[in-house]
Amino acid sequence: MLLGVRHHGPGSARGVRAALEAVRPDAVLVEGPAEADALVALAADPDMRPPVALLAHAVDDPGRAAFWPMAAFSPEWVAIRWALDHGAAVRFVDLPAAHTLAAADPTWTDEEDEVSGSGLRIDPVAELARAAGYEDAERWWEDVVELRADGDPTAPFTALAEAMGALRETYGHGGHPRDLVREAHMRLKLRAARKEFGDSVAVVCGAWHVPALTRRTTVAADKALLKGLPRAKAELTWVPWTHRRLARRSGYGAGIDAPGWYAHLFAAPDRPVERWMTKVAGLLRAEDHPVSSAHVIEAVRLAETLAALRGRPRPGLDETTDAVRAVLCEGSDVPLDLVRDRLVVGDVLGEVPAAAPAVPLQRDLARRQRTLRLKPEAQERELGLDLRKDTDGERSRLLHRLRLLGVPWGEPAAGRSGTGTFRETWRLRWEPELHVRVAEAGVWGTTVEAAATARAESRALAATALGDITALAEQCLLAGLTDALPVVMRALADRAALDTDVAHLAQALPALARALRYGDVRGTGTTALGEVAAGLAERICVGLPPACAALDADAAAQMRDRLDAVHTSIGLLADRPESANGLGGPDRPGGPGRPRGADGLLHRWVGVLRVLAGRERIPGVLRGRAARLLVDGGWVGGGEAGLLMSRALSPGVPPGDAAGWIDGFVGGASGGGLLLVHDERLLGLVDAWLTSVPAGAFADVLPLLRRTFSGYEQGVRRTLGELVARGPAHGRAAAYDTFPPGFAPTPDPARADAVLPLLHLILGPPGPPGTLGTLGTLGTPGTEAPA
Repeated sequence: MLLGVRHHGPGSARGVRAALEAVRPDAVLVEGPAEADALVALAADPDMRPPVALLAHAVDDPGRAAFWPMAAFSPEWVAIRWALDHGAAVRFVDLPAAHTLAAADPTWTDEEDEVSGSGLRIDPVAELARAAGYEDAERWWEDVVELRADGDPTAPFTALAEAMGALRETYGHGGHPRDLVREAHMRLKLRAARKEFGDSVAVVCGAWHVPALTRRTTVAADKALLKGLPRAKAELTWVPWTHRRLARRSGYGAGIDAPGWYAHLFAAPDRPVERWMTKVAGLLRAEDHPVSSAHVIEAVRLAETLAALRGRPRPGLDETTDAVRAVLCEGSDVPLDLVRDRLVVGDVLGEVPAAAPAVPLQRDLARRQRTLRLKPEAQERELGLDLRKDTDGERSRLLHRLRLLGVPWGEPAAGRSGTGTFRETWRLRWEPELHVRVAEAGVWGTTVEAAATARAESRALAATALGDITALAEQCLLAGLTDALPVVMRALADRAALDTDVAHLAQALPALARALRYGDVRGTGTTALGEVAAGLAERICVGLPPACAALDADAAAQMRDRLDAVHTSIGLLADRPESANGLGGPDRPGGPGRPRGADGLLHRWVGVLRVLAGRERIPGVLRGRAARLLVDGGWVGGGEAGLLMSRALSPGVPPGDAAGWIDGFVGGASGGGLLLVHDERLLGLVDAWLTSVPAGAFADVLPLLRRTFSGYEQGVRRTLGELVARGPAHGRAAAYDTFPPGFAPTPDPARADAVLPLLHLILGPPGPPGTLGTLGTLGTPGTEAPA
């Protein structure tokens, strides 16, 4: 009995089950790699839950792999489970994976989209749909197979076999010689099974292959086709799969458009439309969309009406989707996209038993996942970690180690809790292909930690760029790979000593600074790293001013980004205790209790910024940025900042250079718009310069200025426009030597205290320090706010 099916078709799956129940064969042959016979018993394990896939990979090259996916509604899976439940033998009859992986182009092996003799790929289902007058192959398949409410469930097998025979007569082997080889192997397996079990044999394979299996050939001819095929040593196992990876849009050759919909049709043969609408309503309610029982009833009625108008036997996916859009989604495609993603396609992730073969690294990863309660899921989710907790710290180290091994199960995301060093946010999503990545990484070790350590040491020895090694050092600290740090640090010290390019040093320093800053919360030692970072900082301070001179516009823009990164890095380095790296202490030089090392580093850096801000040969964008960093750090007062700006915007300065200075001073994400809002003196200087730009040069500087000010928030731009429209209180920029109303050189304590009565009304009367709901929490520790 030959049962030609469409892979992942619930109608075919129901027909296969009915045919097997009727005939009850002694052996069931299934299209799949021949080596998988040893794994078939695992399909009966209670812990095996589809969708799953047979994974085959080459032993000497784990990245060379192939998959044979199966869902609960796949005819092959139904046949396997029926045979195991009824004591029938199961054999896989397709070409062995050893030959598939040795081929020049190993790919997805369920190939319903073959190529024609003219070299054009054809889809057999699409060809039959076109012959029947349908433009949509999925719709034709639903009408003739999936939506059949009665009749003989095995009838489609006869019709499909006849139709495929006609297609094979027209297209032959489809222009794909490999099909002839596969089918020759299937015929040999079928002959062997009939010799062992007689005629009590059922074959479940793609309908495209049925005509070839019925063709009369000799054993010698079939063996001749298989002679001399290349072989590769292969290992096979079961791995979890997802509905999303069964979808055609994922690139899967035998994929379907709606795996979730097909799974629903298979699991709910009675009243499928009513159950589907109920499921959609539950999803929309969970997402806070107002959906009532009346909506569900009306949506079912509309779907049935549409099916009747369109001449379909029962409502299909098109009718249910149209009804969902019109009734449940009120005509909006936004919630409909959610339904398509979550239900029509779906995020179901299968499971395989622990007894399935796996490389040692995969077993260690599974053990760590169970210990840390990190269950792989197909749907993307966000995970927040508090690194002060032991379990969260171990989770962070596991995810960082996997990233170092090239297994991106999690990707770091911007946290919602500020910039604290003890929190991490990850976005997790498990993709089936990660099993292949794990198999590839297995060459580095048998545990995640050992493999990550070996991988880090290998990358350190092979790295040639200083930035790559510093990034690797940061990864090692985040991953807690203390055994790899000595090798990485030696490579880092050697490369840092030889590299004289300031741009490279500036690019490398941020990673070291972050590692020093954030390594402490993980309890990892960073003394050696601190010494290297201090040396890099010293060399940057010496070489940065000459490196910034005479740069073109593109190079100056890149150097501005490096200048920002170095400034942040030196702040992180100076914020560390002196015992850690000899740099110590928090913010600016000259403050009380400042460690000596921090004062020295910050003093040198402030000197570098002053040189950059005042040297004429340096591009305006860099001089402006240096001036802004001096202002933000409190090393330059308002008067001196105004003097720097007036010099940069003086009539003798080329307009393009002056516009670059403005971009460096108030552009980007540095909050420059708020600085201009709260310092009308600087705003007046910019206003006066802008009105004095010659007409011939204005068109040249306008794009840069527009880019600078377009980066501000809408409220900031509106406020600046109002200030400019109002004009200065006492004339133009020169009048800002006396501060305008609302601005003063120093804060006014009397005016600041005037807000306290209102705060008393809002927060309550003063109370003991540290208590909630009182103004005592607003003052310094140990004091109360004044009454």
